[in-house]
Amino acid sequence: MSEARIGVYVCHCGSNIAGTVDVAAVAKWAEDLPNVVVSRDYKFMCSSPGQEMIETDIKELGLTRVVVASCSPHLHEPTFRGACSRAGLNPYLFEMANIREQDSWVTTDQVEATKKAMSLVAAAVSRVAYQQPLESLFVPIDPNVLVVGGGVAGIQATLEIADSGRHVYLVEREPSIGGHMAQLDKTFPTLDCSACILTPKMTNAANHQNVTLFTWSEVEKVEGYVGNFTVTIRKRARYIDEPLCTGCGVCQEKCPKKVIDDVFEAGIGYRKAVYIPFPQAVPNTPVIDRDNCIFFEKGTCKACEKFCPTGAIKFDQEDEIITLKVGNIILATGYDLFDARRIPQYGYGRLENVFSSLEFERLTNAAGPTLGRVVLRDGVTVPKSVGIIHCVGSRDKNYNNYCSSICCMQSLKFAHMVKERTGAEVYEFYIDIRTPAKAYDEFYQKVLGEGTHFIRGRVAEVTDAARQPGEEGKLIIQAEDTLIGKQRRIPVDMVILSSGLEARADAKEVAIKFGISCSADEWFIEKHPKLDPVATMTDGVFVAGACQGPKDIPASVAQGSAAAARVMSLIGQGEVEIEAATAIVNEETCVGCQECIPSCPYGSIEFLEDKKKAHIIEALCKGCGTCVGTCLSKSITLRHFTDEQLVNEMIGAMQSMKLFEAQDLVIVE
Repeated sequence: MSEARIGVYVCHCGSNIAGTVDVAAVAKWAEDLPNVVVSRDYKFMCSSPGQEMIETDIKELGLTRVVVASCSPHLHEPTFRGACSRAGLNPYLFEMANIREQDSWVTTDQVEATKKAMSLVAAAVSRVAYQQPLESLFVPIDPNVLVVGGGVAGIQATLEIADSGRHVYLVEREPSIGGHMAQLDKTFPTLDCSACILTPKMTNAANHQNVTLFTWSEVEKVEGYVGNFTVTIRKRARYIDEPLCTGCGVCQEKCPKKVIDDVFEAGIGYRKAVYIPFPQAVPNTPVIDRDNCIFFEKGTCKACEKFCPTGAIKFDQEDEIITLKVGNIILATGYDLFDARRIPQYGYGRLENVFSSLEFERLTNAAGPTLGRVVLRDGVTVPKSVGIIHCVGSRDKNYNNYCSSICCMQSLKFAHMVKERTGAEVYEFYIDIRTPAKAYDEFYQKVLGEGTHFIRGRVAEVTDAARQPGEEGKLIIQAEDTLIGKQRRIPVDMVILSSGLEARADAKEVAIKFGISCSADEWFIEKHPKLDPVATMTDGVFVAGACQGPKDIPASVAQGSAAAARVMSLIGQGEVEIEAATAIVNEETCVGCQECIPSCPYGSIEFLEDKKKAHIIEALCKGCGTCVGTCLSKSITLRHFTDEQLVNEMIGAMQSMKLFEAQDLVIVE
C-alpha cells in the first residue's frame, strides 16, 4: 500500500454532476488522501482529452493506480480501463466511483451531494490500493452459429451470417419458418404483399448451403460459454419421412379429420389432422397432429398412409435428440398477441362479430379461410360499417403500460383494406396516432383522405344492446370523443380490436435456459438499451426482433442484421477475451460439500471427482459472487472483489465521514 501512487480524476459530466456536486472541491479534497499524487477535475473525462490526461499522468508521474469519479461503471469502465492499458497500466488497477447515478442524480442538496462524492472518492482510493493486476482469459470461437426463431428477424440474421460463409443452425418450433409475418396479407406503409417479400427469404434460408434448418424443433439445453456452446435440440416427430415426402398434398386431401386451426388461421379456419400450415410453407412437408389424428386416438384409419404415393408416412417415428457445437447464439423468438378476452367489455369471444387483429389479417389474406373476402362470421354478409379500436392491451396500466409500436399503423392499414374491399364506413378509436417512421405519416394522411372517421378517446365498451331505431343486429361502440368533449354511441357491423404485443408465454423459461434476463414485462433484456441493443449480459448470446420488445417488420429486420454483424465481428476475431474478475477455489480448504454448484446461476462450477473438490470454469463465470456467499468453508474468493478490497473500501468511506465531523466541513453553495 505504501508504494501505491494514485491519480484521482473527477468528472463534471457537463452539468449532470457539476450541477449538483462542487467538483473542484472534491478534486481539491482528494489531494490529501493517502497515496494520492495527483487529483484533477475535468469537464468530460470520457472524452479523448480526458483519457489522454490519464495516459500522460501514468507515464510522466509513474501512477500505479487510477480512480475516476464520474458516471456508471457499466457504461464507461471499459473506456477508462482502455486508457490505463494504453499507458501500460494493468486495467484492473483502475477503480471507478459513481458520483452521478448514486449521487448527483438522486438529490438536489448540493452540500450533501458534495460530501457524498468525497466519501465515494475516499472509498475508491482506499480500495484501489489493494487491487491486484489480473490477466484476462482468451478462448477460441467456434464459427458455427445458432439462430433460435424462424420469423423475419431470425431469417434475416441467418442469411446475413450464411452469406458471409459461416454455418448457421436455424431452429423453429413450428412446422414452418415465417413467423407472424407469414400470416399477414399486406405490410405497411407500402402495402406490398407480405408473402411476396417473405417467401423468397424463407426459400433462400432453407436452400442455403450454409444453413441447416430444424423446424418442429426446440432447444432443450444450453451448456458452455461464448465461443464454445453445446446445444441440445429436440426435433419432434412429424411422422413423415422428410426425404421421401414430395409435398404433393395427397395425405391432406384424403385425411378425414378436420380441426380448427388455432395457430396459423387464428381460430377462424380449419385444417386436417395431417397438414402443411400454409401453401408457401418452408419446408413444404406436412406434419401429423398426434393429438387429433384418428390413428393415434383409436388405432384405426391410416388413410394418409394408404394413399401416400411415396410411402412417406411413418407412424412409428420418434423424437430425435441432436447435439450441436456453436460459438454464438441469436434469439429471435418473437412475440405473442395480447388476448383480447382479458378485456371483457370489448366483447371478444362473446360477441360474434368482434374480431382480433390477427383474425382480420387472415380474413383479408387471399390464402385465408374466406379467400380474402371481408365478411362477418356468417361467411356471407359484407359489413357496411366497421369500428377499429386501438391500443387493446397496450398503454393501459391494467394490462401493459408500454406502447406496442405497431398498432397505429396496423389499424390504419385495416381501415384502408376495409375501404378498398367493402366500401364500408370506418371509425378509428384512438388515444394518439403514432406514425414516426419513414413514410408512416404519409400513410396516415392517405387514410384520412379516404374518408375514415377518427375519434380520439378510449372505448368504454362494445355491446349488442340496441336502444335506438336502426341499431338492431349492430354492435354498439360506446366511447368518449375528447376532441368535441362528448360521449359517442356508434353502431357498426364489425369491430376489429387492434391488439398489442406481449412477450412469449414461455419467455422466462427460455431466458433461464440461455442464461439471460427478462424485464418486468418479460421482454428479453439487452446489454444497454442505447449503446448495445442486441447483445445481452451473457457473452455470445444476442437478441433480435420482437423478443426484445415491440417492433415492426423493418425494425426487426434491421435488428436481425445488427445481431448478425455482432456475431460476425466476434467470429472474425478468432478468440474472445473473458473478464478476469472471476471466482477461484482454494483447494486446500475446500471440503467438497458441493453447496456452491446449485447456487451458481451460470453453471460455472463443476465437481472434480478425483480430487473431491469444487472447480470454477472461468470462461463461464460472470463474477456475480453468489458462490462466495454460499461457500460454508469460505474457500471461494472473487478476484477483484476480495474481502481485503471491500473492507478497505468501507474503511475509506467511514474515515471520510469522521474527517467531515472533525473539520466541521462546510461546502459553499
